[in-house]
Amino acid sequence: MKIKKKYWSISALCLYLIVFAGITNGQNQNDMRRLINLKGEWKFSIGDNPDWAKPELNDFDWERIKVPNAWENEGFNGYNGYAWYRKKIEIKGDLKASSLYLSLGRIDDVDEVYFNGIKIGFTGKFPPIYQTAYYALRLYKIPSELIKYDKENSIAVRVYDAEMDGGILEGNIGILENINEMNLDYSLPNIWKFSSSDNLTWKDISYNDSLWEDIMVPMHWEDCGYKDYDGYGWYRIKFNLPSNLKNKNLVLVLGKIDDVDETYLNGKFIGSTGSRDDMRQSYSQFRGYYLNAGDLKFDQENVLAIRVYDGMQGGGIYEGPIGFISQDKYTKFWRDRKSKSKKSFWDRFFD
Repeated sequence: MKIKKKYWSISALCLYLIVFAGITNGQNQNDMRRLINLKGEWKFSIGDNPDWAKPELNDFDWERIKVPNAWENEGFNGYNGYAWYRKKIEIKGDLKASSLYLSLGRIDDVDEVYFNGIKIGFTGKFPPIYQTAYYALRLYKIPSELIKYDKENSIAVRVYDAEMDGGILEGNIGILENINEMNLDYSLPNIWKFSSSDNLTWKDISYNDSLWEDIMVPMHWEDCGYKDYDGYGWYRIKFNLPSNLKNKNLVLVLGKIDDVDETYLNGKFIGSTGSRDDMRQSYSQFRGYYLNAGDLKFDQENVLAIRVYDGMQGGGIYEGPIGFISQDKYTKFWRDRKSKSKKSFWDRFFD
């Protein structure tokens, strides 16, 4: 049984206050600007059906429910189990160059989110291997290739609640823009494969990871169902890089990893940060690995494998962005950031 909601421990309450102060899913809330307010009326149905993720679903006769609010306060008193939320939105074409996120605040207990029918994120674990994530703020990057600009887009949120309050409870509900995020040339997907163990053969291209579990990237693995896990974990992702990047010197951007990583691209060791003997600062270091010609295949499948060791508390790839950027854009980003940090408060204010 979980101890939650009205009777939190002091440590849990402190964690919650820290999260609301500005950090969630590896994103600083001070960098976020809300572009579209999604508070208010959503479509809602108790029950569970995978077809409810489809954008073409006719939800005309679904209930209307206020978001954010516990569904118990919206007439579903005493209900525990599965339910779905749906919302239609339009995103303007002038936002094509923006890095957009779907913010859903705090959800009790477990969720997975679909944008135009494609799963873009999840937090916690659904039954039968249930693990609550009621304490975590949900912030999911929306892949730009899924967005229908100047047209109707569909959001569907599957929720499971085990006891007491349920649903999308509170928070900044909307479409947010990260105004200070590095502008990647190619972003890797949000959902990777993961194994909480260790085997060096898992770096190999030919390894079959189809039986591995899905995991969100970036997000601490504790919020993806690996509560209190310390030790080794492996991440793997397969991707096709477009040929228009072929003649660029590229950098593999992996954000921040807690605590130590070894990174392999197409079976080849690319780089590492930290060591088990000294993990004091490695969890806070930004990973950017410079690539050589021949490291990547274009318009073909590539395999990225990352071995992570976590010594305590949160673990895994927890802060983005995650993907590839040209070397000139990468170095310019850090030069500009360094220059901006040297400015006085009033210089930055008037910028």
